[in-house]
Amino acid sequence: MSTDDSSEEGESEMGETDDGVREKLEQEAERAAEQFDEGIVDLLAWVLDTETRARIYVYLRQNPGSTSEEVAEGTGLYPSTVREALAALHEEEKLDRSKRESSGAGNNPYEYTAMAPSDLVGTIVDDLQEELNTVFNLDSHLGIGNRESVDPVDITVEDGSDESEDPESTDGTDDSDDSDDNDD
Repeated sequence: MSTDDSSEEGESEMGETDDGVREKLEQEAERAAEQFDEGIVDLLAWVLDTETRARIYVYLRQNPGSTSEEVAEGTGLYPSTVREALAALHEEEKLDRSKRESSGAGNNPYEYTAMAPSDLVGTIVDDLQEELNTVFNLDSHLGIGNRESVDPVDITVEDGSDESEDPESTDGTDDSDDSDDNDD
């Protein structure tokens, strides 16, 4: 046995070890992604009322313009379940629906696209705000006490994609270079 033989054997074992580590890392990354996806689905299930609707929403965010058949195939849900959920989500204006255009004769199915997450949050906030104000005014609704109903809860959602103006600077001037003005 020469020293060359032992180094080749070590490289072979090292290569197998590297492959094993790489495979383990890939498995862990895949498991983490699945857990993240499940966490998102769980959160959306709370927001959209059911896990089915949440899975459909996520699929449509990833695949806008999909038909009910494509959604069913992509999510693994029964086609009838998908059609029912799509109808409800469309009625609630949580997704858009339009006819798919085709050049040939035949049935043009509907294509669905989910609303932007920021818009979805806005619809939820409106509902939550109304419910919280109802709870706040419970005594008034029950006829207990002499207090009039008020709406003290006011939730505002800002779309993070829009650059908002600095509330301190409403005159339209750029105040970002103020430190140089005081060098006198």
